Amino acid sequence: MIACPSAKHFQTRLTILPRSVSKLSWLEAEVTLLRHQLTTIRGGSSARIRLTHIDRIALTFLYRIFPELLGAIHIVEPETVVRWHRMGFRALWRWKSRSRCGRPKVSKEIRDLIREMSLANPLWGAPRIYGELKMLGIDIAQSSVAKYMDARRGPPSQGWNTFLRNHADGIASCDFLIIPTIGFKLLYAFVILGHGRRKLLHIGITANPTAESAARQITETFPWDSAPKALIRDNDSIYGAAFKKQLVALTIRDGPTALRSPWQNGFVERMIGSIKRECLDHMIIRNEAHLRRVLKAYARYYNCTRTHIGLNKYTPFSRSIQACGRIKAISHLGGLHHEYVRI
Repeated sequence: MIACPSAKHFQTRLTILPRSVSKLSWLEAEVTLLRHQLTTIRGGSSARIRLTHIDRIALTFLYRIFPELLGAIHIVEPETVVRWHRMGFRALWRWKSRSRCGRPKVSKEIRDLIREMSLANPLWGAPRIYGELKMLGIDIAQSSVAKYMDARRGPPSQGWNTFLRNHADGIASCDFLIIPTIGFKLLYAFVILGHGRRKLLHIGITANPTAESAARQITETFPWDSAPKALIRDNDSIYGAAFKKQLVALTIRDGPTALRSPWQNGFVERMIGSIKRECLDHMIIRNEAHLRRVLKAYARYYNCTRTHIGLNKYTPFSRSIQACGRIKAISHLGGLHHEYVRI
């Protein structure tokens, strides 16, 4: 602990040293050193001697002028004074060598941008980020880029979100939706969803679902040049041998989920929930033809108008951003939903 001396005590310590140290003899310097040590001991309020910065400067200064006085220092070890002198020497030259010009400091905005780039692109190194900044007109050295990059603790690796997004275009999923009519007859809608852009690819309506009808709808949905790599489905008995055989013919990998695990087919389950909440829960279906018209209109609204959280508030099919013109509302599903455009 270093005690903080008062102003009066601080001035008393300084008056011990003569005004012209260069004219001191060795004996006078020794007397001055002993006096200073005695004053330090008397000024302490406890048994332990607490040295201030002035004490260290005084002892070091006398040692600097008269190195022979090292043996006359008793309140600290001689090596301690030598260490103080070396610390003062380093501090002096650090002050003399301080930067007065040179390369300008990197602004906080650029430092944050470099760190953001390194976090968002784990496969990029300093040269890649340096080149990207150069394309943005930011003049910075590559060594500075390496300095402000996020420190990684392992080899560069992509995250699971990136991995899944890269494979989403080759994945589709399907499921059946059951709809009761006004006469309590059950109709089945076979829904197929593409994972890449959350596109509602197909809705087939039938009153008697079979494996053969599901296989025909797979063929209608995916021509030979557009079949996905994998199709996720549940373990319903409707997906029989004819359905599996058709998947093999289209070179589509069959991906059944585990038993009682609908979360493994979450995309199509979420879409079926949207169909119910946004459409069918507000209507009474008369017959199969009525259901087909309703779901066809909803599919058009779903793909072309409705924005999706998973697509960063964009639509599965491209929808241009309009900034000029008068806003007009276009109704969908009889006014259940609206689309707003500028004309």
